Amino acid sequence: MGVLGRARLVAGGVALLTVAGGLGVRAVAAGDVAKYAGDALYTVLVYVLIVLAAPRVRPLVASSVALAFSCAVELLQLTGVPAELAARSVVARSVVARLVLGSTFNAPDLLWYAVGAAVAAFVHRSVTVRRGAPGAPRGAVGGRSPGP
Repeated sequence: MGVLGRARLVAGGVALLTVAGGLGVRAVAAGDVAKYAGDALYTVLVYVLIVLAAPRVRPLVASSVALAFSCAVELLQLTGVPAELAARSVVARSVVARLVLGSTFNAPDLLWYAVGAAVAAFVHRSVTVRRGAPGAPRGAVGGRSPGP
């Protein structure tokens, strides 16, 4: 298996762990802890799906796209469309619609999306600093940039 195949395999595993983590947080925590951890993990999942689709993506690009997507979904909630979709859908679909699109706008969610994007980018950059790793910064060797 090549480098890109391994990167996709790892990203797929991280996506499953992120979903499990999000469901686990909802099961053991309550209130703001569960909500805001879920917000951050939502953006982490979007980030990981971007890496799964494009393993060579740079951390800054992936985090920017993940954050923009998450914020767009949150802002879409101002229209009431996500709440309507969740209300009109079949029961199983309404749960999925609610988890993916949310239902009501909450401004602090935007901050927690940024936290999730930043953490994901930091971890991604930390594990791809090796030469040749997909997503590694150009010229990165062993965590250090080459000299002049």
